[in-house]
Amino acid sequence: MKYKCLKEKTFKNGKYTIKAVLPEHIEKIRQWRNEQMDVLRQSKPISKEEQIVYYEKHIWSELKYDEPKQILLSFLSNNELIGYGGLVHISWEHLRAEISFICNPRIFGQDKLYRICFIKFLEMLKDLSFNTLGLKRLFTETFSFRKEQISVLVDFGMEIEGVLKSSYKINGKYCDSVIQSVINK
Repeated sequence: MKYKCLKEKTFKNGKYTIKAVLPEHIEKIRQWRNEQMDVLRQSKPISKEEQIVYYEKHIWSELKYDEPKQILLSFLSNNELIGYGGLVHISWEHLRAEISFICNPRIFGQDKLYRICFIKFLEMLKDLSFNTLGLKRLFTETFSFRKEQISVLVDFGMEIEGVLKSSYKINGKYCDSVIQSVINK
């Protein structure tokens, strides 16, 4: 599987690889999403059937386009799936996209390892976005209580642009979300 808009099928950086999400990865991804709903904009658990339909209808059907609506990538370390993410809400007209990322919960629970993995993913995604796709702007929206995530993004060079006050209701409480971006200069 390969996105038509990408020159290569896989992108490597040392022991890390990103490539289009494969059918054998979507069950792990589904489980990880369901385990981490409290940090995602996901309001209910995803069933196996819903996951399959979503990928068939919204992800793999986009592989053939020059300008897909989103580009979801598996993130591997030594050929083991450790996370996934990519570019969502892509605006080809304005050359911008939102970064999405989650990883295996056992990595998410280890701050130092999580930071290393997340920054490596961001480096690879930024290079692909700016140098291969020609995008101008990448941004994130992060719940404000995710201090470590926001810190990693700042360390990576993503500037805080603003805060959306009381933008999401999680477990009965409203929380802010932080908008951060990096511009291709």
